[in-house]
Amino acid sequence: MSSQAKTPMSEEKKKRIVVAMTAAGVFLVIFLVIILVVQFVQIGVKKSTENELEKQLELLKDKIESGERDLEFYLSLEGLEHLALQNGWIKGK
Repeated sequence: MSSQAKTPMSEEKKKRIVVAMTAAGVFLVIFLVIILVVQFVQIGVKKSTENELEKQLELLKDKIESGERDLEFYLSLEGLEHLALQNGWIKGK
């Protein structure tokens, strides 16, 4: 073995190792906090998008229901008469 392996660590070397480990720990914590913040932002964006899509879905469902009622009306005899009057095909009663 070399003579360096037998000598104990100096106080300065111990301090440097402790400072390096502390700095590494601080950087790790900062990195993890940044990742956590990014994840929370992504969750918020996805929730916002989901809420917007749900609103659009409800609006489209309402339009479909309205369109179905209109379709039923215009397929009936009364609806056809209304269209004929509206387009001038028959004279008003």
